[in-house]
Amino acid sequence: MTTVPSAVVAAAPPTWARWLLAIRPKTLAAAVVPVAVGTALADAMGGARLGPALAALAGALLIQVGTNLTNDYYDFVRGADTAARIGPRRVTQQGLIPPRRVLGAAFVAFGGAALVGVYLIARGGWPIAIAGFLSLLSGYAYTGGPWPLGYHGLGDVFVFVFFGLVAVAGTFYVQVLRLGLAPLLAGCAVGALATSLLAVNNLRDAATDAVAHKRTLVVRLGTTAGRIEWFGMVALAFLVPVALWGSGLAPAAVLLSLAALPVAFRAARLVLEKSGGHLDEALGATAGVMIAFGAFLCAGLEIGHRWHP
Repeated sequence: MTTVPSAVVAAAPPTWARWLLAIRPKTLAAAVVPVAVGTALADAMGGARLGPALAALAGALLIQVGTNLTNDYYDFVRGADTAARIGPRRVTQQGLIPPRRVLGAAFVAFGGAALVGVYLIARGGWPIAIAGFLSLLSGYAYTGGPWPLGYHGLGDVFVFVFFGLVAVAGTFYVQVLRLGLAPLLAGCAVGALATSLLAVNNLRDAATDAVAHKRTLVVRLGTTAGRIEWFGMVALAFLVPVALWGSGLAPAAVLLSLAALPVAFRAARLVLEKSGGHLDEALGATAGVMIAFGAFLCAGLEIGHRWHP
């Protein structure tokens, strides 16, 4: 286990700024967009409920924060975060916050999500209990536990399922109390974009991940495969609104989400041209794709519902 000199930790006591760095606010769009899309779908079908929507948002944010803090701790103790790291600063690796405090804060965040889940379970019953338990377990097991998902090439599956299918469909379900094909398809789009974020992240960290035996898909299959994954996931996301409209599950206004294509084209250029630490720019652009797509998709659903009930 890698350790941080105690003098370094003592010289840098935790502050609000360090904790803000630890929770990584820029990643929180991956928690907000699925809830927004699920709520927009629920509203389009006349079933939006403010209480469950806000609870779903709080739970998603807390799980995201807990996952980020767990990653910060375990990537350090497993040797994936070293002085050679080229991505954004990690508080554990740099001695900004003692490791055990970071892990403790992760459990506090997961605990908060579990408390929110009590209300959601009362609303949605056993399907929400199962989804919530698996979401919490996977958030921790992404880098924690005896067999971390992210270290065995399963991080992409985890992100697609839990930041897409489960988050969107779950948000929809706790409001409408039923499921359908539309929230599952929308979940595929959101999950695909969340997975594209992970693909860029893994492209950037491929060299240091390989040294730390973190066997992401990019480490296993190579950077070309990682770029193909990115393009495939983004293409899937933009095909979903067409499928929703073509199958009659959503009005034509849902095609407004295609207005995010110029943002995707810019991100695609960066993914192709950049490498190493310069992929941080591509990562930010990919986050922009997810935010723009989600915003336009929600707007399209609302327009279709208000003007063509």
